[in-house]
Amino acid sequence: MRRTRNAAPLLLLALLLAALPARAEKWVLLGQRHVTDRAERDTVEVTASEGSFDAIQLRVKRSAVRFYDVTVVYGAGTSDDLEVKDVIPAGGRSRALDLRGANRFIKRVELRYEAKTLGRRGAIVEVWGRR
Repeated sequence: MRRTRNAAPLLLLALLLAALPARAEKWVLLGQRHVTDRAERDTVEVTASEGSFDAIQLRVKRSAVRFYDVTVVYGAGTSDDLEVKDVIPAGGRSRALDLRGANRFIKRVELRYEAKTLGRRGAIVEVWGRR
């Protein structure tokens, strides 16, 4: 009976450790833009020193933004067209948008959104990259 009591916490600890991801996600701010109701496109330039990423995420502050399209342009000249078609509320974020291919050194991220949804103050859109 005593061995059973001692084994239960150890088994629980082993299960919890097994459930942890193999590596912790590390998100890095790649850039941000103050978007207003005057433009429907924006570009976030990313320096090559930032390195390679396997996903990006959009985070929004101040006002909700309706996104239509996000294009990631890589240093090698290739690109990924990521369909977002979401309204991200103020204080919200998109899902992790996975990037394809092996050479994922991001040169720039092009954003297309609906400007009339922003309001007078505009919004801050941040682009984050996951290593």
